[in-house]
Amino acid sequence: MEEDQILTFSWVENDNGESADIESRTFARLLISGTIEHISEIDGQIKDHLSDNWDFNRLNKVTLAILRMSVYSLLYQKDLPATIVIDEAIDIAKEYGPDESFKFINALLDTVKNELGKAGAGSV
Repeated sequence: MEEDQILTFSWVENDNGESADIESRTFARLLISGTIEHISEIDGQIKDHLSDNWDFNRLNKVTLAILRMSVYSLLYQKDLPATIVIDEAIDIAKEYGPDESFKFINALLDTVKNELGKAGAGSV
């Protein structure tokens, strides 16, 4: 599926067979296109925060997608509280990710959040 096809959301329906509302589509479009636009930096952040026993190329695809969108939000959506971004990532991982992936996602995102907080505090 190409980026344009993804961003039209023609494939998305809610439980009642209805399309997502315009606000949800707009937010999702921003999140997806922003993540794609900054994928190199985002993947660099993820790689930098993986422990030695984790290989980036072997991350589960759902886990990686959750991490990528969440790291994008932490880096670029400053109006969203980091705790909400992380909580949402955990909830998504619990529902759609592999067993126990939410713990890994929580730890990595918390580390990114803390590092960004230190960097932000140093630049004030």
